[in-house]
Amino acid sequence: MVYAALLYLVVNVWLFILMGLDKKRSRQEQWRVPEKHLWLLAWIGGALGGVLGMKVFRHKTKHKAFAAGFPLLAAAHALLIGWLYMRFYT
Repeated sequence: MVYAALLYLVVNVWLFILMGLDKKRSRQEQWRVPEKHLWLLAWIGGALGGVLGMKVFRHKTKHKAFAAGFPLLAAAHALLIGWLYMRFYT
């Protein structure tokens, strides 16, 4: 349980940092983080970090796929975590 929570935290922080880094690089017209990497991290549990990164850095907010997809994935992860908790820890 502790390892799963730590992994979840690391993936979310990682995606949050990548969102900020990608925003900085977009302003400087440098190499960007591929969108498929952002989506991969979101799917494996980092969607909440992606949502927070979108809000804090105001990044990818005009992309409908990100603006709708990251919050939906974060909600799905929350439901899954809640279900797993109820199933195995109550």
